[in-house]
Amino acid sequence: MKTESKKRALSPIKLPKYNFTLRAPEFQREGEEFIVWFFEGIIEKVPDYVECLMYLGNAYTETGRYEKGLLIDLKLCRLRKDDPFVHYNLACSYALLKNTEEAFIALEKAIDLGYNDIYYIKNDKDLAVLRKDLRYKNLLKKISKKA
Repeated sequence: MKTESKKRALSPIKLPKYNFTLRAPEFQREGEEFIVWFFEGIIEKVPDYVECLMYLGNAYTETGRYEKGLLIDLKLCRLRKDDPFVHYNLACSYALLKNTEEAFIALEKAIDLGYNDIYYIKNDKDLAVLRKDLRYKNLLKKISKKA
């Protein structure tokens, strides 16, 4: 006995249209403000969630909350001691707060750990305050020698 299987076309499912508005003030935020609120909520529940801390630190910087960004970067350096990008971001936070001494220490640590994007260092606006200092040129030379 031979049976033939026919493919049956499924008719599309029609979903009802829902029209709702989120009225809570938290959901009225946009852009970076929403991101800050959202990730702060996650970090409240999971304080060592590294990826969220990274996003939150960037959002703090984008919204000019440099002190809060610095606190996030310090925490990330404790969680990821050997991550050159984390130390680079710490250097940026210190530089934005015009703490050049700590910025150079963090930037040197980032380079020692393997950070070597010389183009980005030369163009990162966060590091602008460091460019007038002789130590900046010495760090660029150090990166060039490693490459």
